[in-house]
Amino acid sequence: LMVWLRRTTHYLFIVVVAVNSTLLTINAGDYIFYTDWAWTSFVVFSVSQSTMLVVGAIYYMLFTGVPGTATYYATIMTIYTWVAKGAWFSLGYPYDFTAVPVWIPSAMLLDLTCWATRRNKHAAIIIGGTFVGLSLPLFNMINLLLVRDPLEMAFKYPRPTLPPYMTPIEPQVGKFYNSPVALGSDAGAVLSVPIAALGAKLNTWTYRWMAA
Repeated sequence: LMVWLRRTTHYLFIVVVAVNSTLLTINAGDYIFYTDWAWTSFVVFSVSQSTMLVVGAIYYMLFTGVPGTATYYATIMTIYTWVAKGAWFSLGYPYDFTAVPVWIPSAMLLDLTCWATRRNKHAAIIIGGTFVGLSLPLFNMINLLLVRDPLEMAFKYPRPTLPPYMTPIEPQVGKFYNSPVALGSDAGAVLSVPIAALGAKLNTWTYRWMAA
């Protein structure tokens, strides 16, 4: 029974987080089309995706105890999101409408950290979490480079305003060298560590619940 419970919990978590990551991507991932706030939207997108990745990946990696599992988890998220991208495309939206986050290389860094530190949980949280937050905005720039013609796409399918919860108070022009990658990496590196700790704690709670 306990093996069955563990496996059920483990698969349910993968499905729930992977589906939620897809929904989060659809909400935050069409930053190309917010013509007024493209950079701000990219930063929000980067932070949301790095934290979403790290909480599930570290949970799943510590659950199995096998480095390599975080990359497997990121691959599942990527497949789910490509399916969602296909659904939007079938509704008549352009192929570039939803940007699929480049999760896999950041998850590989998390796995590598866990392996290099001999499965040290705290190192995985601190170093691995920092690596994910720092690297994801950088890898995500691949999305911008691969969009066929960003300006043409943006003006053909405009989103002139952001949703209220994403609208900045003032446009901070010139700050952080006006670089969405720098700001996304700064914020992502800071936030991914406590979120990684949360993922590790969720793992502990799951084992306690199953042992009760």
